[in-house]
Amino acid sequence: MKYGDEKMRSKDILLVEDTPGDVRLAREAIRDAKVRTNLHVVGDGVEAMAFLRREGKYADATRPDLIMLDLTMPKKNGFEVLAEIKADAGLKKRVKYHFSHQQYRMVA
Repeated sequence: MKYGDEKMRSKDILLVEDTPGDVRLAREAIRDAKVRTNLHVVGDGVEAMAFLRREGKYADATRPDLIMLDLTMPKKNGFEVLAEIKADAGLKKRVKYHFSHQQYRMVA
């Protein structure tokens, strides 16, 4: 890879969101930003962890450059997902971004 090629590469985004309307809004915002992305969407925290750990149907999943994480989800909420990521030595090295209807903040 030549110097500067990193900017040309599509960014992989994992959107963890259970509300179809919020998924649609995120897709529209990303499309309108005209950023080259590969958006991967999962509907709950259990699927998010399977995606991040490349388990089951996600065995060939790419590592996301950005994780957009809803905090209020069924099965496993965003706080539980963050706790699992932090407890997993292979995953906790990444910077995580998360959002919900009520707040937006970055966790390093």
